[in-house]
Amino acid sequence: MRVRLQAEPFDPGAESNAFLARARGAGASVTFTGLVRSLAGDPIESMTLEHYPALAQRQLETLAGEAITRFSLIDADVIHRFGTLYPNEPIVQVMTLAPHRQAAFDGANFIMDTLKTDAPFWKKEKRAQGEVWVEAKSGDDAAAARWK
Repeated sequence: MRVRLQAEPFDPGAESNAFLARARGAGASVTFTGLVRSLAGDPIESMTLEHYPALAQRQLETLAGEAITRFSLIDADVIHRFGTLYPNEPIVQVMTLAPHRQAAFDGANFIMDTLKTDAPFWKKEKRAQGEVWVEAKSGDDAAAARWK
């Protein structure tokens, strides 16, 4: 299990290939890469992610460890960026390995759903008309609640 918090961009394909190189005994791998979203009708110039480093690291390690135990995963990695990011840049990548596909999908979904509500990250979007902090979404709470 590896968890990385970093300001620097990462290459999702290279990260996935490195993760798969450790896939001994796995029958399935799931990779989710989240991107900075900018909608045509509501564009952003950038997004700044702030976080509490020690707490964020510990929380993500706990989530990955819980996913490994709960879904009998072989391995799980999480990469999460912070700082200023731009539209279409990777912001997060979650990768899971399991003997079977359902466990790999469930583990990745669990990590992402729970990360969105429990990890200490705060997002501020910069738009032409100014900056705004992103509010929590009820859909994220509902997604996380299904794992309780």
